Amino acid sequence: MVAIKCEGLTKRYRDVVALDSLDLSVEERSIFGFLGPNGAGKTTTVKLLVGLGNPSVGRAWVAGKEVTPEAIGLRKKIGYLPEVPAFYNWMTGLEFLSFVGELHHLSKAEIENRCDELLELVELKEAAKRRIGGYSRGMRQRLGIAQAIINKPEVLFLDEPCSALDPIGRRKVLELIKRLSAGATVFMSTHILSDVERVCDSVGIIDRGKLITTSSMEELQRKYTRSVFELEFEEDTSPLVAKLQAVPWLVKAEQVEVNGSPALRIQVTDINTAKRELPGIVAASGLTLLRYELALPSLEDIFVELVAGGGNK
Repeated sequence: MVAIKCEGLTKRYRDVVALDSLDLSVEERSIFGFLGPNGAGKTTTVKLLVGLGNPSVGRAWVAGKEVTPEAIGLRKKIGYLPEVPAFYNWMTGLEFLSFVGELHHLSKAEIENRCDELLELVELKEAAKRRIGGYSRGMRQRLGIAQAIINKPEVLFLDEPCSALDPIGRRKVLELIKRLSAGATVFMSTHILSDVERVCDSVGIIDRGKLITTSSMEELQRKYTRSVFELEFEEDTSPLVAKLQAVPWLVKAEQVEVNGSPALRIQVTDINTAKRELPGIVAASGLTLLRYELALPSLEDIFVELVAGGGNK
């Protein structure tokens, strides 16, 4: 089932095209990473999908409902964490969540139960009666997520949820996002590539308002796998390097060090031939092989290649 669908979604601000003909589908109960450099159109997309703006052209559907100014019922089905969430700093965390519950027309008993449940989930129970003005950035982000899911949304939109967080705060928020995907579709816009690698099932890469590609993480890595093998040994690899110079499919064999052990990074022209012949060459060398793998590119490698190269769908 599709939780989010866009057809030709476009947003223009006079002569500036912030979003250009976005076609996109996101499956239910998945974590979708919407990745792009600053100014790529990520926040514009999120605002259009939650109904905080009207597209210049195109249509979008979220949780089975078309996103229009009249779609008031859509608000019951979605949750939203903006890039910089706003709070009433004089309120306590508990007071703020209760206030948001009232905005969603929850009963007093529902508000009490949800606040207790969510404060436990986002690890703010001990700080529930402290004023938000004294919360750290990480605590404010977790409170922002709590308010976004108080209505048990089917689709949760998170705009740069880990921006400016320290490593501990980022880890806590990412772990929370993982848990939330059990009950909702999560659409997470970010420019932090490592966060996408850690939690997302699929990814879309956008640049200058245009969608470059969408794919599952596994498919993306397979598609952009380079013809590079990484081999780790106990001994010096110089004898093996000398033997490899004679094979016709070698581009280069680079000696490196991995975790204190000698290693080789071997780039080839014909990956299938190398797969057949390289193990025999390594065995004949007499070296003690510790690790042998076809290197998968990181999301950073793929992102730079697509964005710098103009990309392709």
